[in-house]
Amino acid sequence: MKLDDLILVSVDDHAIEPPDAFKHHMPEKFKGREPRVEKRGERDVWVFEDEATGYMGLNSVVGRPKEEYGMEPLGYDQMRRGTWDVKARVDDMNANGVLGSLCFPTFPGFAGQRFQAHSNRDVALAAIRAYNDWHLYDWCNAMPGRFIPLMLVPYWDMNAAVAEIKRLSAQGVHALSFSDNPARLGYPSIHDEYWDPMWKACADNNVVICCHIGSGGKAEHASDLSPIDAWITTMPISIANAAADWIWAPMWKKFPTLRMALSEGSIGWVPYLLERADFTHRHHKAWTNADFGGKMPSDIFYKHFITCFIEDNFGLQNLHFMNEDMVTWESDYPHSDCTWPESPETVWAGLKHLTRQQIDKVTHLNAMREFSYDPFSILGRENCTVAALRAQATHVSIEPALGLGGAEVTRKDGKPVTSGDINAMFDAADAKTAI
Repeated sequence: MKLDDLILVSVDDHAIEPPDAFKHHMPEKFKGREPRVEKRGERDVWVFEDEATGYMGLNSVVGRPKEEYGMEPLGYDQMRRGTWDVKARVDDMNANGVLGSLCFPTFPGFAGQRFQAHSNRDVALAAIRAYNDWHLYDWCNAMPGRFIPLMLVPYWDMNAAVAEIKRLSAQGVHALSFSDNPARLGYPSIHDEYWDPMWKACADNNVVICCHIGSGGKAEHASDLSPIDAWITTMPISIANAAADWIWAPMWKKFPTLRMALSEGSIGWVPYLLERADFTHRHHKAWTNADFGGKMPSDIFYKHFITCFIEDNFGLQNLHFMNEDMVTWESDYPHSDCTWPESPETVWAGLKHLTRQQIDKVTHLNAMREFSYDPFSILGRENCTVAALRAQATHVSIEPALGLGGAEVTRKDGKPVTSGDINAMFDAADAKTAI
């Protein structure tokens, strides 16, 4: 197998919603109250019910030289067009040799946290539905065969959540973005039966629960003096605590076909977590009353948990300690961890020792099966390889864009950028947003 023969489906990317994303999908009774973009000084700011957000760019630095990654975009003109324009996004996917993409929200929060916290439930529910309609009709369906659609649901109303799952799954949406720890957002724990109607609807309609890092629990800054590199290092691993919690959660017994994805969580740490989970069960079940019905915690993980990686050679060397049928790949476009425009070259370094069957599984077959995604029937398999897609993108410039501008970290010559430096930059930008 050669690099050009790869077929790449990314299960974790991000869309920056265009300024008019909600305008055409908000119901008539709430027209004029939809989330919108306002110009405040040099910034494009999302505003919802007179409340301005924090950063709108959210680390969307793809296409910049790495030396400029510390300049967070303040507006649409400071981001590569593929971050928010769907046709330009597909051009960038072609240039990167990527066939398919599952895109998480930006303004709403990865799991819709901005709407889940809103006090006016009626307008928040309308905004969630408007977002879902934009994402399905104007983003995914605008370029058939290229995207895996993802829905949001309201956490405060299980009847409405179930209705939205049924409405969208009937239209081919089989992924739902959910917090990795809703208790952190003020909602019931995943161990509470409150969520059972939603779990059942997902199981009945073949919908995967996608828990993105940072959607509940987050990697903590050790101190303001800690180099930001340390925090970035722990980002994927930060979901390990949530993963352990989900292994012991009750929904797997009640709804045995339910699946979840640890989005942007990587895989290298998984074998030890499972070894530790099994050790814990053997040593402590007599007094903790944990009951897996004769199975081990690792069995629950193998059956129900989808994992993904960007660049994780250690994890790929240890696939035999995981379920290789549940491992998938991601690009993370347009964030600073993404490997655009050289994703095939980057991932090939970790894949080339595997069998062709294993390569096909982790690059696309697992994702296609688990997320009910069938691009071959639309595009033809021969048109889905890295080589075929890149041949369609000869007009796309992949040269680094210099000097796009944005909010810059205050750098101290010769000293590492610290967590405090980053926090100060965000605080300053948030203060300007309120002006």
